[in-house]
Amino acid sequence: MKTLYFLIIAGIFASCSSNQKKMQTETNPFFTEYGTPFDVPPFEKIKPGHYLPAFKKGIEQQEREIDAIVNNPEKPNFKNTILAKEESGELLRKTSTVFFNLTEANTNKELQEIAKEVGPMISQHEDNINLNKKLFERVKSVYGQKDQLGLNPEQLKLLEEDYKGFVRGGANLSGKQEEEFREINKQLSMLTLEFGEHLLAETNAFKLVIDNKDDLAGLPGFVVDMGASDAKANGFEGKWLFTIDKSSMIPFLQYSDKRDLREKIFKAYINKGNNNDKFDNKKIAAKIAALRVKRANLLGFDSHAAYVLDDNMAKTPENVYELLNKVWVAALPVAKTEAKTLQARIDADGKDFKLEPWDWWYYTEKMRKEKYDLDDEQLKPYFELENVRKGMFEVAHKLYGLTFEERFDIPKPHPDAHVFEVFNGDGAHQSILIMDFFPRASKRGGAWMDTYRKQYKINGENYSPIVTMVMNFSKPTETKPSLLTFEEVSTMYHEFGHALHGMLSNCTYRSLSGTSVARDFVELPSQFMENFASAPEVLKEFAKHYETGEPIPDKLIRKLNASSHFNQGFVTVEYSSAAFLDMDWHTLTTPEEKDALAFENAAMKKIGLIPEIVVRYRTPYFSHIFSGGYSSGYYGYLWAEVLDADAFEAFKENGLFDKGTATSFRTNILEKGGTEDPMLLYKNFRGKAPSIEPMLRRKGL
Repeated sequence: MKTLYFLIIAGIFASCSSNQKKMQTETNPFFTEYGTPFDVPPFEKIKPGHYLPAFKKGIEQQEREIDAIVNNPEKPNFKNTILAKEESGELLRKTSTVFFNLTEANTNKELQEIAKEVGPMISQHEDNINLNKKLFERVKSVYGQKDQLGLNPEQLKLLEEDYKGFVRGGANLSGKQEEEFREINKQLSMLTLEFGEHLLAETNAFKLVIDNKDDLAGLPGFVVDMGASDAKANGFEGKWLFTIDKSSMIPFLQYSDKRDLREKIFKAYINKGNNNDKFDNKKIAAKIAALRVKRANLLGFDSHAAYVLDDNMAKTPENVYELLNKVWVAALPVAKTEAKTLQARIDADGKDFKLEPWDWWYYTEKMRKEKYDLDDEQLKPYFELENVRKGMFEVAHKLYGLTFEERFDIPKPHPDAHVFEVFNGDGAHQSILIMDFFPRASKRGGAWMDTYRKQYKINGENYSPIVTMVMNFSKPTETKPSLLTFEEVSTMYHEFGHALHGMLSNCTYRSLSGTSVARDFVELPSQFMENFASAPEVLKEFAKHYETGEPIPDKLIRKLNASSHFNQGFVTVEYSSAAFLDMDWHTLTTPEEKDALAFENAAMKKIGLIPEIVVRYRTPYFSHIFSGGYSSGYYGYLWAEVLDADAFEAFKENGLFDKGTATSFRTNILEKGGTEDPMLLYKNFRGKAPSIEPMLRRKGL
């Protein structure tokens, strides 16, 4: 799922003539009803010049709405204060979702400049609301009466979250502290944006162009074809291009016999943001971490992690470290054994070198082939993108009764995107789902889910969600369709789990709906869905050879599942080391700006990370925590693994598509959003608290 950012919206036409401004006002799509099916944004009509007028007007409108709440002569109550605030800011929200999503998936220099200009404006606007003393007094007055108001559980949760949001947003600050708080938020909005822009520029800058066929040694046909296709698309006709986008880099690391080229592409990847140039992120990361300490201290917390976790399931940094240490103690010895095994394999080949990080994928792939007679080249023909998508939709149909119909009359954010209308089991409209599969220079790396409209209800009328899934899978070539690795299949199911969380939401209030849950709970639906990608009965349905149409053989399924424990030491250690690094950065208690690399090296030395493995995200490109919403929360994937492994046990016990179990998961988890405490929601589904043992068993640890 896509990480959470500050709303970033902007425009660059402040110097337009009054006539031009009048024309923009009259034609600005944000100022009128969209007039599209299901109110999907009319992407083709929205131009960069529309953002600034729309957002200025949106801010002005919400300011008037907040003033009306503050100056309401009636005694504060749930409707005239909490609900009124909840429903304010519609134009601002409407415009921001479009801009925010496009800057992630289809950006350009113009949009980037717009974002830099308006980021501080939005930060100031948010602070003006959060630090509005009179508004807070009204909220506090309602909160003080919460037990006498007869509120239902969802109303009570909204009130509690609203009150808590004010406190966490600095409402109790005043004077110099308030001024400092505002300045910190302003700086953070710019620095986190800059971090992400640098990372995108660094990713796009590196190109490994091969013009000698001998340098393709070891690469299977599908990797060679992908390299040729990417080269042609980038103006290197007759050559082969590989990048540090993972869909390109990982296959190269897995198969290339050219150790020097593996080293080159790997080092380019792990040094993103660390090249001492205009895109360097080391000082930015250190500054962000220091400012977060200052802000946490102002709010009465020892550290940023303490501030963040107080609002999560984990509650304290100590609880997170306890979980990480349990897993680390189990995984590190396995990773060390794996490293020794790989070194022995190198020695057996008569090679005279020590295992390095850029060798790990290559020799792991060799050993997987030898041990299980299995590699991606065998599997990829069965994982044609369209078949995977159709099979995934069928899983959702069997679990929840959903059906999906592609629509060609609904606007798309990019020509590559596909738009589906989603229907519930009774044939009623449920959601719109937009899927965007392929990498491009204007799209950041990774995969995520977001919304153009969250689900909510007003006066009994339901506003259905508009959900987007964004991936970076290899494009089709001239000779083959898009063929996925099994890891990419799992990624697709993962993001689809987030999408289901958004699409099946059945909440009243937008701020509690869909994925608006605790950061360490939000990954449960996504990681839960990954379990279905490897289930034999599911594989038999969607994994069909793209040329022959034959289903994947049982023999290959057995090999795939038999290899599921393979390399788990590496996978767990690589991930957990990043979770430790995140926590170490954010348990700092003094706001000094650290030497980023020295700090990172000390953090990895402390946990004993072996030199053959590099932390999954080094500080200069750790976008999850320095430009996304996962600061002090990257551990959440592991926390959610505990939940999802335990949850899937219920399906293994009752049947993979047992209607009762699926309905319980839908009604207690997917529909509820953040309307109740997440542990209570989980216990309502499972009947008990989660256990860590299923997760450790699944990993073979």
